[in-house]
Amino acid sequence: MIVDAVLGAIGGLVGLGAVWAALSIRVVQQFQKGVVFRFGKVREEVRRPGLVALMPIADKLRKVNVQIVTMPIPAQEGITRDNVTVRVDAVVYFRVEDPVKATVNVQDYNFAISQVAQTSLRSIIGKSELDDLLANREPINQGLELMIDSPALGWGIQIDRVEIKDVALPESMKRSIARQAEAERERRARIITADGEYQASERLSEAARVMSKTPSALQLRLLQTVVEVAAEKNSTLVLPFPVELLRFLESATEVQQRNLLAAAASAAGAKAAEESGLEDGSAQAELDEDQPEIELPSLDEVLDHSPLKGADPADQQAEHGEAA
Repeated sequence: MIVDAVLGAIGGLVGLGAVWAALSIRVVQQFQKGVVFRFGKVREEVRRPGLVALMPIADKLRKVNVQIVTMPIPAQEGITRDNVTVRVDAVVYFRVEDPVKATVNVQDYNFAISQVAQTSLRSIIGKSELDDLLANREPINQGLELMIDSPALGWGIQIDRVEIKDVALPESMKRSIARQAEAERERRARIITADGEYQASERLSEAARVMSKTPSALQLRLLQTVVEVAAEKNSTLVLPFPVELLRFLESATEVQQRNLLAAAASAAGAKAAEESGLEDGSAQAELDEDQPEIELPSLDEVLDHSPLKGADPADQQAEHGEAA
């Protein structure tokens, strides 16, 4: 009987210990912190992760997650400072810095942060311009973070980061931005083209000065052009003629016309002499003495006395271009 009484007492003690452990021992996870309320009054000491011993019935433990929370901010529609209607959504990253304040000072800190983030986002939209929302978001993100962080400090919440995810524009504004970008690209293309033409003109002027010192270089360049054109297997080949050759042909034509006029004048004089009764030999001799014989100049003489010889290289290049 004594043994049974001892065993019963031991069993009762074990049962009481189990009940006490169930009522007083709690487990706090590594990503949590514990806030203890004793008879409804919060204890300043925050319980760390691990086993936590509580006073049965008197203490109540509330676990607070201290991980970084990623909260998307619903898209907010507003009018920017330059009167453009936009729809902006963002995301806020925060975590609990003081579990006691987050538990006591605010009923639901997640809902509170969400509402503050929405109102701050609408406010920052009205203070910003469209170009800043599209291309210069870093200052806007910092300003939005400060606006959310001001009330969150009193709740024991630390705002880690705030970022604008997307900016939705009306279709008309998208078309306007596209036209602006197209005009900007066209302006750059024209500037680049003009710059290329200016550089090419400088190179061509230098080449003209070199060719003016060695006239045979122009012939070599002409032959090279012919080779390049012939490589394309074209059925038509256009060859530029030098201006000196054209002037030679022009002078030859003028000399031929003058010879024809002189011959016509000789025939008319002979006929007039026959009609007036003069002798043919004396009339013909007089006509030969009055009209000197015109000889056709050679090609070398024309080239030597060419008006382009010794002229400015730029003028020579322009006349070659006109002849071509």
